[in-house]
Amino acid sequence: MNLTLPIAAGLLAVYIFWGGTYLAMKFAIETMPPFLMAGIRFLTAGALVYAWQMSKGTPRPSVEHWKNAAIVGGLLLLCGNGGVVWAEQTVSSGIAAIIVATVPLWMALISWLWQGGKRPNGLILGGLLTGFIGIILLVKSTGGDVSGTAAPWTGYAALVGASLAWAIGSLYSRVAKLPEAPLLAIALQMLTGGFFCLTFGLLTGEAGQFHVAAISLQSALALGYLIFFGSIIGFSAFIWLLKAADPTLASTYAYVNPIVAVILGWLLAGEQMTLQAAAAAAIIVTSVVMITKGNQHNNKADTGGKAAAQGKKIAE
Repeated sequence: MNLTLPIAAGLLAVYIFWGGTYLAMKFAIETMPPFLMAGIRFLTAGALVYAWQMSKGTPRPSVEHWKNAAIVGGLLLLCGNGGVVWAEQTVSSGIAAIIVATVPLWMALISWLWQGGKRPNGLILGGLLTGFIGIILLVKSTGGDVSGTAAPWTGYAALVGASLAWAIGSLYSRVAKLPEAPLLAIALQMLTGGFFCLTFGLLTGEAGQFHVAAISLQSALALGYLIFFGSIIGFSAFIWLLKAADPTLASTYAYVNPIVAVILGWLLAGEQMTLQAAAAAAIIVTSVVMITKGNQHNNKADTGGKAAAQGKKIAE
């Protein structure tokens, strides 16, 4: 397929807008508590997308659609995105993006061991081994934090847990009965997941940390970026790419976004990496490429990758 100007523009939108969500989250929680910020983000984005879909005459979702969307939204947004936002209080945005890039590793492993999926081929097995080596090296590195000191183990643990939640939620979204219109399904997941994030934030006392007058311009702009560019425009571009381009081309976000996140963190936030952390990042990205290519060879006719990619990216 020729790389036309519209397709190139769509890819750039996905790469830049989604790659920038990690730094935007970092900026947003500078003056807003993490779960309340995430709740506001997804409730707002979800309401806008839902209203857009209803105005187009899209059939209204059923009760079953809402129930399944709530399960997916809880896994992807409360446990997944919530874990990332919480971790970014101590871990740099670039490191967070790199650890989250391991989602395909967990998906391949869970699908094989617990869902009775097809046995991974050599390329996927090699990618799994390479990826876990990269994670170990990254956690052992001392350059995870922006300040140059080692980030707390709780931050790394939260990121690994968030990646697992994303993998489980993405796999469940493959079999869950959701609206046929992809953007409506995403809207339901954002609305339910946003509600869960907001509720969790209130239950954990974040209301006492939320002061409108204290919100900085940078945090407010970052929240706006997350709502419009990360959640609405970025995902709309991705849905369009799945139809207009080869899905394997659209899936390249999995190993491009972490690189974009690291570059943006370095340029705009002064985030630094040690040589060991950079090497670990390269190993992890390589493992994602191996697993992606292995999946393409393993079952070229499988369309489940689309659902998994969609499920993961609503949480970024």
